[in-house]
Amino acid sequence: MLQAHSLTSAVQAEIERLILCGELAPGAKLTEALLAERLGVSRGPIREAFRSLEEAGLVRLEKNRGVFVRSIALDEAMEIYDLRAMIDESVGRQLAERITPEQLKGLRGLVEQMERLVKDGQNTSASDAYHRLNLDFHDQLVLLAGNRKLISLYRRLVNELSLFRRLNLADGGQIPVSVAEHRAILKAIAAGDADAAGRTLRSHVLESKQRTLRKQQALASAADGHPPSPPAPAAVPVLPRTRHA
Repeated sequence: MLQAHSLTSAVQAEIERLILCGELAPGAKLTEALLAERLGVSRGPIREAFRSLEEAGLVRLEKNRGVFVRSIALDEAMEIYDLRAMIDESVGRQLAERITPEQLKGLRGLVEQMERLVKDGQNTSASDAYHRLNLDFHDQLVLLAGNRKLISLYRRLVNELSLFRRLNLADGGQIPVSVAEHRAILKAIAAGDADAAGRTLRSHVLESKQRTLRKQQALASAADGHPPSPPAPAAVPVLPRTRHA
């Protein structure tokens, strides 16, 4: 039983990776036989993985039609960003009030890795590496909040949004902006200022939402044969207020 469970988990993780890296694109039909042959397993673990991936928000099961990678519509993505902004704001406030030095050190290490990617001049080619660090940073924030139900909900939202949001990071010019926002989040939490930490995290998510919206509008304009509108200036990250004794 343990061996079967481990195999199903491994199969699920690999299919999830293929979806999130874009190899299995939104809308693509997933076939048990083809995936079983590709991964060298029977159809049973593939079938079990499909059910788990549906719960994770990455695939949809349609009766008499099959299994498809989910496509997230723009309006749904905007709603997910708004929900994430509320969650992240709450998490930021909590962490500013109770984060430990060791936990802060771990978060700082992730931000420093992000900064090294920019300093090395790999802004475009490092998009995949940056994307992983970005996910790790925000996942750690929610983990440190310590609410298991919230972690489960948050990860589903992130999975759904990952089908959409990597469009932003594919543009290397946005990575330095994102790094600055993460540094501002870290400073706010480290300062112990709950208001600033919540406000900075909320602003970070909503800025990502606006970047996504501008990118979608530019793509739509290009498809219609119209030149895209000039990009709006990047927002200056909100820095924490100095706490006085």
